[in-house]
Amino acid sequence: MAYTVGQVAKLAGVTVRTLHHYDEIGLLSPGGRSSTGYRRYDDADLERLQLVRYYRELGFPLDQIAGILDDPTADPAAHLRRQHELLSVRIKRLQEMVTAIEFALEARKMNIRLTPQERFEVFGDFDPEAHAEEAEQRWGGGAAYAESNRRVSRYGKDDWLRFKRENEEWGRRIVAVMSSGAPADGAEAMELAEGHRQIIGRWFYECSYEIHTGLADLYLADERFTAHYESIAPGLTAYLSEAIHANAVSRA
Repeated sequence: MAYTVGQVAKLAGVTVRTLHHYDEIGLLSPGGRSSTGYRRYDDADLERLQLVRYYRELGFPLDQIAGILDDPTADPAAHLRRQHELLSVRIKRLQEMVTAIEFALEARKMNIRLTPQERFEVFGDFDPEAHAEEAEQRWGGGAAYAESNRRVSRYGKDDWLRFKRENEEWGRRIVAVMSSGAPADGAEAMELAEGHRQIIGRWFYECSYEIHTGLADLYLADERFTAHYESIAPGLTAYLSEAIHANAVSRA
């Protein structure tokens, strides 16, 4: 079947001018002409145009596309496999970019719009954005996650500094109890586990004992959380996790 340049442009979603340019540079010349000299494209031309568009979408320059398509040893299936490989790489890169953008949006929702110096002053080496993805997966769309977003959207630098002081004071207390040799399921450790739950409740969302024990398991399973608590004191992650579970059982 023969197609006019206008029909091909409409089918392929390109301009007539683009098709004329492809013809002029020898990238895609129509297989025939009408009696009056107008371009006529056949099915083979359309298949070639489809390949041209694939490679253009991947960022290949026109001269390189021509070299690939005009290679007499080329296998059409090999072209498709190559396109699949390149698209897979591009999709992976785009997914990484989407994740980075989501983290940036999360930071804005959380009002963590601080200068680098302010961020270090408030958080030090701890990056709250690193936990956004895990929170999204576990509570995205849920009441706890929505409530956390609502609260922190109002926080400014002074609020985050108050949170930091309160959290650091709690950290000093639980490290002292752990260092004294007190058991994780003892009264002192359980009281500090309860304090940990209440800090979450005051600053982020209502933290039930079910959620709290889920967090305790997460601290051991996720290396990001483990690294944070181990940076406070070696062994704190397991100690806190055990104390949280013991506290939940004792207060159930």
